[in-house]
Amino acid sequence: MSALAHEVPLAWYLLLSAALFALGVVGFLVKRNLITVFMSIELMLNAVNLSFVTFAYQWHAVKGQIFVFFVMMVAAAESAVGLAIIIAVFRARATLAVDRIDLMKL
Repeated sequence: MSALAHEVPLAWYLLLSAALFALGVVGFLVKRNLITVFMSIELMLNAVNLSFVTFAYQWHAVKGQIFVFFVMMVAAAESAVGLAIIIAVFRARATLAVDRIDLMKL
């Protein structure tokens, strides 16, 4: 058997990416827990990264993979800062419910 017989079609990667992104959007819009919203945003970022890697593989270009590397660096920094903000909010308000957080109000 040739190596092409075992190759996964690129459309499947794009469908997986679209499904992950849709799950992230639904989690962001429906859930009211700050941690769940944060994880949904990370899921959307990873779905876009999967699309970038898929297109970079299809077009034999390294630019998409380099862009994914930078997105992953930004996501790591966002995770560190975001979790620090979540901890500060929880200490100040004793809740992680998005509806009950009103830090900007006096």
